[in-house]
Amino acid sequence: MNTKYASEEEDFIYSEEIEAFTDWMKDAGYTRYTQKSYLSDVYEFLNSHAIRNKPLHEMKKRHVLSFLSSARTRGVSDSTRNRKHAAVSCFFKALIELEMAEHNPAFGIKKAKTEHNKAPVYLDEIKITEFMQSVEGKYRTRNLTIFLFMAYMGLRVGEVHGLNLNDYNAERSTLQVLGKGRKWRTLPVPNAVATILQQAIEERLSPWRDGESALFISQKGTRLSIRNIQQIATDTFDRFQSHIEPEQRLPYSSHKLRHSFATMLLRQGTDLRTVQELLGHSSIQTTTIYTHVSNREKEEAISKLDVQLPFEIK
Repeated sequence: MNTKYASEEEDFIYSEEIEAFTDWMKDAGYTRYTQKSYLSDVYEFLNSHAIRNKPLHEMKKRHVLSFLSSARTRGVSDSTRNRKHAAVSCFFKALIELEMAEHNPAFGIKKAKTEHNKAPVYLDEIKITEFMQSVEGKYRTRNLTIFLFMAYMGLRVGEVHGLNLNDYNAERSTLQVLGKGRKWRTLPVPNAVATILQQAIEERLSPWRDGESALFISQKGTRLSIRNIQQIATDTFDRFQSHIEPEQRLPYSSHKLRHSFATMLLRQGTDLRTVQELLGHSSIQTTTIYTHVSNREKEEAISKLDVQLPFEIK
């Protein structure tokens, strides 16, 4: 990765450890996006006031807690705080495996409790159709295909980014997807999606480099990046909610399309194990986060009860 950090100087005493961590993540199959995020968090940790220039064997749990507390004081979200914790823990795990450290000071620190009772944000079938109608511009077919993959096949942003032309089998109408943990899964492509996909392939931009196999090409002639995809989604959701006052808009994102896909399947009666396979979850516990129930469904369930009172209401 050609990522340059402000702290990346010749006299940075942890340069060898950072290089080893980077190699470890590559070998373990971490995405470029995860590698970049984790490296940024680890650099921040190693450059923090309590840690700077301290030998690895002297780092203790309180140093990690100090780093995480400082991040919380700056106003980062619970999920961001937990990601920073995961990055530091992963860093020491890698060094222990590589025999460059003997203990993990991040081990045993509890995750921040994220809000589980907030109303989940997703789009129903009608809203998804309206969102798709908001897709416009010079690369409309390409972008529409990307959103269809997320909303009707449940792909992650990173999975869309990594797709190659030969991952699609037009004869069988299937798509090979490389998910988390370097695990492949085969997904059937809905007929309507296959039609748009074929059009997107025909309109595919010419890559500037010979042999570039990416399914989705940017206007610069390179593989469409994760950040590009997220920005395209942000711009489209802005148009989708342009008629709504800013303070009343929902926090939609590209990942919410995958969330919507899972929600639609479960509401149609698809069993949890099948949804797990389609989403590429390693644990079914992860899939259960999509089993939320709407207020409307709660009201319908309650309305069916025959309430019998032991006395007459006056």
